Amino acid sequence: MNPDQLLKHFDRISEAPDAIAKLRQLILDLAVRGKLVEQDPNDEPASELLRRIDAARAQAVNAGEIKKEKPQTPVDDDEIPFGLPKSWKWVRIRQVTSGRGQTVPDKEFTYIDVTAIDKEVGCIKAPKVLRADEAPSRARKLVRTGDVLYSCVRPYLLNVAVVDKEITPSPIASTAFAVLNGFGLVNPAFLWIALRSPFMVGYVEGKMRGQAYPAINDADFAMLPVPLPPLPEQLRIGAKVDELMRLCDRLESAQLENEKRRSKLVVASLHGLANGASVEAFRKHAGFYLDHLPRLTARMEHIHSLQQTVLSLAVRGKLVASPTTNRVDHNLGSTETGSLTLPVHWSVKPLSQLAEAIVDCPHSTPKWTAEGRICVRTNQFHPGHLDLSTSRYVSQDTYLERIQRLQPVENDILYSREGGILGVACRVPSETRLCLGQRMMLIRAGSKMEAAFLELVLNSPLITDIAKARTTGGAAPRINVATVKAYPIPLPPLGEQRYIVAKVNELMALCDELASQITHAKNKSHRFLEAVLHAALQTSNLRELPDLAEST
Repeated sequence: MNPDQLLKHFDRISEAPDAIAKLRQLILDLAVRGKLVEQDPNDEPASELLRRIDAARAQAVNAGEIKKEKPQTPVDDDEIPFGLPKSWKWVRIRQVTSGRGQTVPDKEFTYIDVTAIDKEVGCIKAPKVLRADEAPSRARKLVRTGDVLYSCVRPYLLNVAVVDKEITPSPIASTAFAVLNGFGLVNPAFLWIALRSPFMVGYVEGKMRGQAYPAINDADFAMLPVPLPPLPEQLRIGAKVDELMRLCDRLESAQLENEKRRSKLVVASLHGLANGASVEAFRKHAGFYLDHLPRLTARMEHIHSLQQTVLSLAVRGKLVASPTTNRVDHNLGSTETGSLTLPVHWSVKPLSQLAEAIVDCPHSTPKWTAEGRICVRTNQFHPGHLDLSTSRYVSQDTYLERIQRLQPVENDILYSREGGILGVACRVPSETRLCLGQRMMLIRAGSKMEAAFLELVLNSPLITDIAKARTTGGAAPRINVATVKAYPIPLPPLGEQRYIVAKVNELMALCDELASQITHAKNKSHRFLEAVLHAALQTSNLRELPDLAEST
């Protein structure tokens, strides 16, 4: 696998969720399987390298540098997760590495704990220099240049680092780490690659113990199976992984820059669309945005921004052509919204003057039953849609108690005024009998107001901004009923309300279609990414991938 091959397929897979993260995993996976670089028949095989490691270990024990440890049992066939090149060998991690023992600090030292690790780069970034009397009880493990540190506590966080340079004063690591001394015969960069590879991450997760601080103990860690390549190949693998990871860094940077440019264009386009100084300016921005809609809205947050812009335009009379182009500045009497320019034939009234009824929910917890009448909850509320697929029920008696103030009927508006789902309006569907749960209100539109138009006004930024600004209560946020009743509601003629609702529905359907396209594109990219990963792990020849791409 080389950079050209990676770049060749990157455009196809870059829209997949976590594409670059998965590419990084692929690189590590190929590395430990012997599929990242070519094997050289002139390299000393791993079996001979293992004999030299054994000799180096014995020499270190005789010199008193490390303690003699019980020999490790060979890796059984049923423990081998995948095959290796002939010159490689499966070994236990403590067959080819050792620790360096422990000490109690008696002078100034450099303390390496988990916070000192730059796990993405794989190095010691911010160690602390401490006096002996400042030493934490965990500061015990001896470390030297060339060692690898592996955090056995919460190992899924992948805090793995190579001690790649001399550290002064002498370093001591936390007991949270396993120290891996490869005797100069196991390349530290290759150890880092192996310990972060997907197969090792999965293997370690299966060995973790504990709930609050899951960890792998020393005995289980010592038994971890790792692939051992010839030493020259270890060096080639380390260099190739470094090259490809730097390429991933550039790809990630380019991807982020593209996203920033796209987001800026979306923001600028929506701002121009919503703030056109004239009808001509509005038409110009609208034409640009609609012409480039599929390319501009490539992320779900762009869809949300477009939906909010549509609602904002709708309640300001800018979404459809008005009978007159004259506009008047309406003071809404709200510090959150200030004043609003509307068509001259529109007016602004408080919600209390436009609603036939506004009632709060019963302030009691419903008594739930397995079946009966629907009692709605705020987690079923979505702007413009009540989700009845997750309904819960109350008895007929409880239903009658909870509709005493007002029985909900078709097109009444349910409005959430408390909790995490706050400031969301949706209408009661046809042929649906329900009662109110908690943290909500019921609003019935009056004769001058179409329920569908009132619903979109309540979900528009004009009202949601007021709701956010007027929210009270920290742990249990809520909007007071009086605030809701005072909401300033733009009021066009009934016929225009209906026309605006139809236009909003048309544009929201377009938004839904774009959202579906985005989901489809991401799923397709994800499938192709998975195919690339699968093919790459099955073959070292990635030239086969273009044919594979056609099949997705």
